[in-house]
Amino acid sequence: MDNSVATTADDAHHDGGRAPGAFLLIGLLLVAAFVVILNETILSVALPTLMVDLDISAATAQWLTSGFLLTMAIVIPTTGFILQRFALRAIYIAAMSLFSGGTVIAALAPGFEALIVGRIVQAVGTALMIPLLMTTILNLVPERSRGKTMGLVSIVISVAPAIGPTVSGLILQSLSWRAMFWIVLPFAVLALVLGGVFIRNVTEPRKAHLDYISVPLAALGFGGLVFGLSSIGESASGHAPIPPWLSLTVGAAALALFVVRQLKLVDRGRALLDLRTFAVGPFRLAVILMACLMLSLFGALIILPIYLQTVLGKDVLTTGLVLLPGGLVMGLLAPGVGALFDRWGARPLVLPGTIALSIGCWILATLDENSSIALVITAHVIVSAGISCGLTPLMTSALGSLPPELYSHGSATVSTVQQVAGAAGTALFITMMTRGTESALGDGAEPVVAAADGVHTAFLVAAVLSLVLIAAAAMVRSPKPAVPAEVGDRLKKVSQ
Repeated sequence: MDNSVATTADDAHHDGGRAPGAFLLIGLLLVAAFVVILNETILSVALPTLMVDLDISAATAQWLTSGFLLTMAIVIPTTGFILQRFALRAIYIAAMSLFSGGTVIAALAPGFEALIVGRIVQAVGTALMIPLLMTTILNLVPERSRGKTMGLVSIVISVAPAIGPTVSGLILQSLSWRAMFWIVLPFAVLALVLGGVFIRNVTEPRKAHLDYISVPLAALGFGGLVFGLSSIGESASGHAPIPPWLSLTVGAAALALFVVRQLKLVDRGRALLDLRTFAVGPFRLAVILMACLMLSLFGALIILPIYLQTVLGKDVLTTGLVLLPGGLVMGLLAPGVGALFDRWGARPLVLPGTIALSIGCWILATLDENSSIALVITAHVIVSAGISCGLTPLMTSALGSLPPELYSHGSATVSTVQQVAGAAGTALFITMMTRGTESALGDGAEPVVAAADGVHTAFLVAAVLSLVLIAAAAMVRSPKPAVPAEVGDRLKKVSQ
């Protein structure tokens, strides 16, 4: 370990300042994370094109996004072990190498199957990067300044996927979908080289145990639930390979077994995910709300490009530009929201944020084949502003409420839930859209009108769910600097 960096990090916590080398380290991690997370949604605008080029349905094409997110959800639980067992620099190099390799595979993919493989390899690298970034911040940034720093993380986690459609729209206007990967590749390689030169270790690797039974249980649990949600949409068009109820049942059962096993292993220090984090009330509530926000974000980002191109007949460049204002709003608000969190706490920001999200969802639920571009932009900006106001305070509140020994597991848990929610949102929205479209076609509607009905169905479900989100946001409280005694007692009971 680099003792000089470790020492300055410890000194920073004592004097309330940031470690002298922390700015460069966190800056590099933020840039690298932005590059890899951008790819979560970069294909969303390209889905209609890929459906034609690869001869696949919308329900199949959405796996290029939800499969990416699902892979991350499967890998991220292992990062609690990885972050303890290996040095930061080695993890960073592995993450960026995997991402770069996956990008090459996707760019050269001859068909859908190879493209999925490339996306999965990309996702493994991305999955390592997010908890690495969060854990580094928790170790280097003092508590009173975390809101501002987490605001920068929110830019990465929310704005990168939000502007993914805009980036892909600009590229697809004159180039093929393969160019989206070739253009990203140099940035990924540059981040890999710079990280290899400048990144130093700020944590001490220690012996850790990886439970090999928990990994497949997590994969089967998360994968079964997301696959089941996706299959509902495919069954509407008669193409579901497995009955949705079977996938959902297997997923729920595997997830229950995963939870039981983690609780049994935690007292031996061998849990893949230390679920004692959920014994902390602020963490538990914040994670649930974050899941809902990510579900809404990715659901909107997958449906709106399809709506703009299929229903309104817009080209890929226009589609990308329509979604740009929302992404910019998220980026502009995130740092300010982080600073306000440091002063006010979570609730004064989260509650207005969920109300804004709900208003935006209800506006989106009114879209039809005659809606204007201005209405789409307005609704998307409102949704984006709401998510931005909620995500940073919730993420900071969740992780800040944990004791230091649970930081790595808390980061892994937050990241896992976010990606599962994103994958579930993608599958759920596509499912609702598909079923709404098929129902309208069955009633004799024209294809464009039927597609508009499907979009309406998807956003109506989101609007109804947003009302529940507002009620939950009213219960948010700001975390205290230290874990209360009663929570400590509950942590002990859970581990017994």
